[in-house]
Amino acid sequence: MEFWETKADRSRGALYGLCIGDALAMPVHWYYNRQTLLNDYGRVTEYLAPRSPHPDSILWRSGYAAPNDKGEILHEQARYWGQRGIHYHQFLKAGENTLNVKICRLLIRSINETGNYDADDFLRRYITFMTSPDSHRDTYVEEYHRNFFANYARGLPPRKCAVEEKHIGGLIGMIPVALFYSKESPKAREAALSHLALTHPGPRMRAAGTLVIDILLEVLNGTPLNAAILADIKAQRNPLLGHPFVKLLDEPDERVIGPRFSTACYVEDSVPAVVYLALKYHDDPESALIVNTNLGGDNAARGAVLGALLGAAHGVEKFPDRWIDGLVEPPPNIIFKINEQKSSFR
Repeated sequence: MEFWETKADRSRGALYGLCIGDALAMPVHWYYNRQTLLNDYGRVTEYLAPRSPHPDSILWRSGYAAPNDKGEILHEQARYWGQRGIHYHQFLKAGENTLNVKICRLLIRSINETGNYDADDFLRRYITFMTSPDSHRDTYVEEYHRNFFANYARGLPPRKCAVEEKHIGGLIGMIPVALFYSKESPKAREAALSHLALTHPGPRMRAAGTLVIDILLEVLNGTPLNAAILADIKAQRNPLLGHPFVKLLDEPDERVIGPRFSTACYVEDSVPAVVYLALKYHDDPESALIVNTNLGGDNAARGAVLGALLGAAHGVEKFPDRWIDGLVEPPPNIIFKINEQKSSFR
């Protein structure tokens, strides 16, 4: 197999892994009590539909009031906010992706249709999607969307609407940009981090994004996943790698994710959690995503990032057929350039 064909398969694997990791965790997303997760769903190994009530839901104390019609993004889901027990993804089907991954698909379509990464084109699509009723059926709209559209409604230009961020969900959207430019690593890194800053600016997100993109690009270029991670740990160029990851590999996962690295969405813990799981299960994507799912917390965003790294390392064929075939909406084809020619793959 030619090198570019291998890279195409790795890129395809990254997109499938991103979708699979998110969809597998979706029904138990933001369960912080693992015993409750087990009682409600058993050990999750398959795509499942969400069930209500969600015992750890915080929608009852979450809110968003659009300043005007330009900022209206909750639509028909608004009536569920402020209620106890509402599942964040109550209307999604088994194998369906959360809103963050749906936005990621918008980005892929933008890249395909413009033939390049165009931030303004993406932002137009993003604004249209979020302000259109019935564009999706996800109940929960993360804080970064709410902050963005509050500022947009007040008249700020789209490139100036984001506020400083710290949540791992923002890392999902930059992955297709890095894949598109993966032939040129410096350009891939620059473009991916530029995209990240559209919705998730700030030094914490940049450090997290740099770490994930560096590992992703190394793996796409043929470095084994564990070797790429170990080399980055040894180099100590990123503050998120200042943990004894190798020593932690001997510990039970439940004593690492939670006690050592919080299961919450903040990148200072969630990204090291991804690094730990990717290193420990570098050659076993199925086990990695099952473990991640059942650890709870922000397992959907963690799973998407973890799945992308594992898919880039192994290609799509390493994921179980039941997960590949069970996605409600597989990732779109992506069109990328090889030797100034355009080539597509599914």
